[in-house]
Order: sequence, then C-alpha cells, then structure tokens
Amino acid sequence: MIFVDQVRLKVKSGRGGDGCVSFRREKYVPNGGPDGGDGGRGGDVIFIVDPNLNTLYPFRHARVFKAGSGQMGMGSNCHGKDADDLIIKVPKGTIIKEANTGKVIKDLSASDEVYKLLNGGKGGKGNQHYATPTMQIPKYAQPGQENKEIEIILELKSIADVGLVGYPNVGKSTLLSVVSNAKPKIANYHFTTLNPNLGVVDINGDGFVIADIPGLIEGASEGIGLGHEFLKHVERTKVLLHVVDVASTEGRDPIEDIRKMQYELEQFNPELLKKPQIIAANKIDALFENEALDRLKETFEKEGIKVFPISAVARKGLNELLYHLDGILKAMPQEHLIYEQEFFIKNIEDPKEPIIVSKEADGVFTVEGSRVERMLGYTNLEDEKGFIFFQNFLETEGILKELESLGIEEGDTVKIYYLQFDYYK
Repeated sequence: MIFVDQVRLKVKSGRGGDGCVSFRREKYVPNGGPDGGDGGRGGDVIFIVDPNLNTLYPFRHARVFKAGSGQMGMGSNCHGKDADDLIIKVPKGTIIKEANTGKVIKDLSASDEVYKLLNGGKGGKGNQHYATPTMQIPKYAQPGQENKEIEIILELKSIADVGLVGYPNVGKSTLLSVVSNAKPKIANYHFTTLNPNLGVVDINGDGFVIADIPGLIEGASEGIGLGHEFLKHVERTKVLLHVVDVASTEGRDPIEDIRKMQYELEQFNPELLKKPQIIAANKIDALFENEALDRLKETFEKEGIKVFPISAVARKGLNELLYHLDGILKAMPQEHLIYEQEFFIKNIEDPKEPIIVSKEADGVFTVEGSRVERMLGYTNLEDEKGFIFFQNFLETEGILKELESLGIEEGDTVKIYYLQFDYYK
C-alpha cells in the first residue's frame, strides 16, 4: 500500500429537510387545521480515530465527502427522517487544517478521539407551528437550514516516543523489528522503507513507542527525495535515536552522516535538535577494529550525546540501549506535542445559492434563484404576515439593494417567477 500522509478534501454536512404545508383531511370536517410536520435534521460530519489505520491512503481518490440531507416533513404531523451522520475514520495523529489558511482546526492525537467537524442543518418547522387565532390556515412552513461545507487538509504526524533517524540501509528497520512488535519490510537496498513504521517496545510490562522515520537524506529539508513528507513525523517524537553503520560497510563515514542528519533536522525545524539525542552505532558484528567506534564516542559524548554500540542482526547491546531510552522517557513529561486550534468552525459562512437580479431588454427587472423559488413556495402573499415576510426577505437578501444598483425606479415592473408587481419604496 502506498503511504499517504497528506490529502485535501471537501466535506459537507447535510441540509435540513423542509417543513411541510398540510391540512387535516377528515370526513365531515371541511376546514381541517394545519398538520404539516417538521423536516428532518441533516447529517453531521464526524471524525473518529481508528487505531487500525496508519495512513491516509483511503482518501487518495475520494476527495468530496457529503452527509445526507434530512427528509422533508409530511402531513398528519409526521416528522421527516433525520439523516445519518457521516463518519470519517482517520489514523491517530491526524491534524485537520483549514485548506486556504493552513490553520489547525483539530489535532486528533488521542486513541479514542471523536470530533464533530460540521453540524447538519436543522429541519424546518411545519405549518402547524404557525397557526394563530387570527391565522388558522397558515400556508407557509419553514425551509430546512442550509448545510455547511469546508475545504480541509488532513495531515498525519506520527505519534512516537522515540524516532529512528539515519541514512537508508543502516539497519533502522532491522533494529525496529527486533526490539518491538513492528514487522517492517526489510531488504538490502536503499529506500526500502516508504512509510513510518511504528512499534511498541515492551520493558517489564511497560514500554514505549518507537518509529522508523525514513526519507532523511542530504537535502531532505529542501524537499529532496521524501524529505518533507517524512521530516514532519519527527516533530512529535520525544527522543531522537541516530542509527549509523559504524562498520562503514558501504563506505560511509558515520560521523559525517550524523552531522548531515542534524543539519537537515535543524533546517526543517530548529526545535528538533533540542530533543535528547542518542546514537546507536550499529553493525559492530562487522567491525574489525574499534577505532571508528572510539572516534564516534570521542566526537559526540563530549556534546552529551551517548553512543551505544549494537548489532541489530546479532541482537547485541540492545538491552543497554533500550533501558537507557526508557529511563530518559520516564524522566520526561508524559504528554506529547499537541497542535492548538487556530481556526474555528463558527468562522465558516453558510453556503448560499446565488440569487440573480437582472434587467431585461423590455425594462422588466427579474429575480431568480432556487432560494427565491423555495421562498415563494412556502409564503402566502395574500396574508399580511406572509407579505411582511416576503418584504423582509427581499431586504435581508440584498435584493432590493441590487435592484436599486441596476437603476430601478418607482413604477417599474419586477418579475419573480410567477409573481409580477410594480416597485414602490
């Protein structure tokens, strides 16, 4: 499976169902009262952390997610059916960002987290709610509330206590496989690991999470290779464990490799080098003399970076390394990095279908749009309250202002579908 750790999506909640205009139909009762039911609620958009996921691959091709709309109300006071909520499952460590600004909406960093991103629209009230002593046969009902929509970016930042960093083919995947329950693919060629592998290290019934962070090569901080795609997974780790080939089986200098890794980490985020660093000098089983190991210790231990000689294949020196890591982690605060909310859903404007106001060649002004058409469907213009409602709609929707900008004058004709009237202020 291809590893995907960032996707751009459009999500929409469901629209509320319209209220119903209906009257009782009973034998021998010629003028039954209103019995229009309310519309159903539109579906919410809810994100759930799924512990079985570790990639955003399921979103690779599906880019629009929409909850269902509520059912329209019915006669006999029947409530329209509420729509089902849209459930979107994501891996632990997924961050939801507003796409245009890149601001954080929610950091889904808890194992059992459930987060409602968008509320569905409320159902409209049926005409039974509008009956009064003076208006006993209301011929209008409330439309359902519009849905909300937002374009978002999902970004996965793996959550691990220890991050393994180092050049390809130095034995990171092998080390992870022998010290944890992870089962990474291992082969003797470069760029074997294409996604961060996480495993749990068990120490006397306790333990910590360790991750193999691939893709770090020279120029990674500038986006070369898989750099940017994987460097961000280091940000949540508490300890950096440099893995180097101390035997230089491929002719690489382990000291130079670590310096290059430190440079790339610093260029990406200077805060990363403030984390505790440890060096695992791997492949000591292939080391014929200790000069390289001594040089490694002499260079870095005076900087406070402890060096542990190990052989992941022969399983040598691993206990000392793991107990040292465990001790460091136990002395550190237990919470991990959580990205604070920067964007709030209340800032989203409700999407509105456009209302088109135009002046025809014969001088007649026309107003069109599905919202206008729905308004006419549930408004009784022969009733005083209905007519006032109609006037308020024209004003609040900016239709009157738009007509004036087109040069309308008193006495001019305005046509809204089947309705035609003369304009007066």
